[in-house]
Order: sequence, then structure tokens, then C-alpha cells
Amino acid sequence: MQSNATKFYLDQAAQARAKSESEQLQNVRENLDRCAAAWEMLAARSRRSDQLRADEAERKAVAVALAE
Repeated sequence: MQSNATKFYLDQAAQARAKSESEQLQNVRENLDRCAAAWEMLAARSRRSDQLRADEAERKAVAVALAE
């Protein structure tokens, strides 16, 4: 499951990439590409957190089921 934060980061990266593609100035394009890369890194971290949360929830559900 994708969290709202992950979706937000991915949306921001996509916006920066789209602006970069339409930008004429090289230095502004490079800046927007760096921004997009940063947003994508945040999205990757957020995905890892999402996965860890899901794994922990599954582990707890198994523990509860075994305790019954």
C-alpha cells in the first residue's frame, strides 16, 4: 500500500520533471532535475517505510493468531 506521503513525493517529482522538459534555460533545467531527484529519493525512503509498516503489521497479526 502506498502512503499519502509517497504519492505526494512522486507527484512532486513528476511536476519537476515536466517543468524541466519544458524549460529553455539549461541551469534551470539542471536545478529542476536535481529537485526531481531529491523528491524521488524521498519517495524511495517513504516506500521503504511503507513496506516496513506493512511487514510489522503482518508480523503482529501472525503473533496474535498464534497466541489464540
